[in-house]
Amino acid sequence: MLDAAALAPLVLTLKVALTATMAALCLGVGLAQAVGKYRFPGRDWLDAIFTLPLVLPPTVLGYYLIVVIGRRGVLGAWLQDTFGITLMFTWEGAVLAAAVVAFPLVYRSARSALDGVDPNIENAARTMGASEIRIFLRITLPLAFRGILSGTMLAFARAMGEFGATLMVAGNIPGKTQTLSLAVYTAVQAGNDALANRLVLLVSAVCVIILVVAGKLLKPKI
Repeated sequence: MLDAAALAPLVLTLKVALTATMAALCLGVGLAQAVGKYRFPGRDWLDAIFTLPLVLPPTVLGYYLIVVIGRRGVLGAWLQDTFGITLMFTWEGAVLAAAVVAFPLVYRSARSALDGVDPNIENAARTMGASEIRIFLRITLPLAFRGILSGTMLAFARAMGEFGATLMVAGNIPGKTQTLSLAVYTAVQAGNDALANRLVLLVSAVCVIILVVAGKLLKPKI
């Protein structure tokens, strides 16, 4: 039975992870299609930049986000002065941090899945007068769906477990920005091993389920 100490971080984590995953999915698939389809100078560099959050330490990503969306950041100062909006120490900031770390998983999976679609099928549709957007929505995307879905599930699991960048951008405010990973950290720091154990088992169970399902989706059809 989950008590309030475990339920509140769980609800917030699901809210943050779902929102971040949807943002990463839309952006990741769109950029994967654009980078994979078109040839232009600097394409390999752009591909590397999109993959960079996968290998950078989370604290480095958090620092970059602070530089961009902090109150004195490039985008943050403009949002504050123009609209009175601040993303620092808010659940929206946690969403942004989780989306950044989850994005490469969607992007790389989408690149592989979209590149694996037989171009002859797409060319056949072009000869019949289908537009590029129709080809993408009716042919390319359905054929690449399993690979994209698998990457999306991994991105969701990664967003659920995000810690470093979230801590730097959103802080660790109970009931406001404290996700499950941050709640585990707080429980351990406070010596509350019982709560830490419950939270760890909860996160582990969810992530194992996601990994099993993602693995099944990646298995080739016989």
